[in-house]
Amino acid sequence: MRAVDLCVRYGVKEAVDHVSLDVLPNRVLALIGPSGCGKSTFLRALNRMNDMVEGVRVTGQVMLDGQDIYDPTVDPVLVRRQVGMVFQRSNPFPKSIFENVAFGLRIAGVKDRHRMISSVERALHQAALWDEVKDRLDESGLSLSGGQQQRLCIARALAVEPDVLLMDEPASALDPIATAKIEDLVSELREVLTIVIVTHNMQQAARVSQRTAFFYMGRLVEVGDTSTIFTRPKQQETEDYITGRFG
Repeated sequence: MRAVDLCVRYGVKEAVDHVSLDVLPNRVLALIGPSGCGKSTFLRALNRMNDMVEGVRVTGQVMLDGQDIYDPTVDPVLVRRQVGMVFQRSNPFPKSIFENVAFGLRIAGVKDRHRMISSVERALHQAALWDEVKDRLDESGLSLSGGQQQRLCIARALAVEPDVLLMDEPASALDPIATAKIEDLVSELREVLTIVIVTHNMQQAARVSQRTAFFYMGRLVEVGDTSTIFTRPKQQETEDYITGRFG
């Protein structure tokens, strides 16, 4: 996946300013930067979630498998099936655990019961949730703890077998134990997925990502190997942010 000269504007405000960035396969890319710097807007541009916001204008390209996802002929629903999204706060549906995970499969037109059961079980295994819920699949997803609900939402995104998973501060509302489970899960999932994660927690970025991109005032200031960004950044703005001089 690759963003090419990507701009996102809310009216006259330029939230993402001419950003070009490669998202490498089977790697975790962390997006860091102060609040309001454009990182979440950029993340949402990678699967056209900004389409749902009134007054947003997107220019530039996001290339996925050789196709610009903003081409008028491209169906955004199909884009979001290929590029899944997990939000800051868990948002399970008021349905059973099984139906939460099966939701995307039903939308995709899967009717074969055996395939659906198999896909739901696989997704719950991938989300490290199966052992905790296998005997309660008919219970409401809302009955789970906060950390379990977030992993349920991850399972829901994984059920349709996306190529890329976008995560917008997925652990910010969780306690340290639940956060550690999400971080372990991210590390495991990159074996089969490409992951882009927005985080305010720089220690988390250092733990889970292989590459880090620093955003400031809508611009991509610097991107590189995570260890390099945190120990030998090339740009003064990056160093100032990482060392706590602002942000």
